[in-house]
Amino acid sequence: MIPSDNLSTPEETLDHPLKDWLNLNRFIFCPGCLIGTVITSISTCLKERGFTSKDYAIVSGIGCTGRSSGCFKAPAFHTTHGRAIPFATGLKLANPKLEVIVLSGDGDLFAIGGNHFIHAARRNIEITVLCVNNNVYGMTGGQVAPTTHLDDITSTTPYGNIEPPFNLISLAAAAGATYVARWPGYDTLRLQKSIFKSIDNEGFNFIEVLAPCFIQYGTKNKLGDAVEMLEWMKKQIQIKTDCPPHMATFDFKKGVIICGEFVEEKREGFTKRMEQIREKAKNKKFKK
Repeated sequence: MIPSDNLSTPEETLDHPLKDWLNLNRFIFCPGCLIGTVITSISTCLKERGFTSKDYAIVSGIGCTGRSSGCFKAPAFHTTHGRAIPFATGLKLANPKLEVIVLSGDGDLFAIGGNHFIHAARRNIEITVLCVNNNVYGMTGGQVAPTTHLDDITSTTPYGNIEPPFNLISLAAAAGATYVARWPGYDTLRLQKSIFKSIDNEGFNFIEVLAPCFIQYGTKNKLGDAVEMLEWMKKQIQIKTDCPPHMATFDFKKGVIICGEFVEEKREGFTKRMEQIREKAKNKKFKK
């Protein structure tokens, strides 16, 4: 568990609107990275809902986004590689009233953690998973990831990637997620609206957040610095409504990235069904 000490300077403590929610000294991300924007978006939503540290928990895996758990003052858990979702599932089953949010990267959630993701969605466990997708393994050396696009250069595909990437929106919808959305990391207003919806939805929620890595991805593919990469990505973003998940294109080569909300469905959550089973077992025991 991440300690909740605050080593920030007095100036930061006085001035920052989220000083009671975040360990401001733990923001150690590269300049221009959008992970910090996602963290503040989550904290802003929890603050506006009036949540206390007893109402929610943050779970992360390994990688650049995995470091985010240390930024939160509330109970935050930095788990092992690919195991953020089963850890979060355990928290939710132990305390169904707890708002459990998983914040991790595309490599952690969909490579070693891919099996856990699809089964959590299938079960419709009432947690929210935010995937910060930078299309590469950022922290460990820029290796190819399950989201790396065809022909892209990485440290392990120096002549171009030949493996087709996952479309995370299609995958989440097919696996059974009841809320699915995708937004660029700089679009904080739409991102926060999706986080609010996830908090209200009693089911498995998935939000893909696009956050290009100019260090490991941009430099190798000659896309420029952080600002240049954001401008490059902005030109490809198209916001669409009523777009089916299988049509949620994410194609750097064609220059089309469809963003929006793709699934909004009401279905009974896993912890409620578990409680029904417990009641049945209890009644059967008493009848005997």
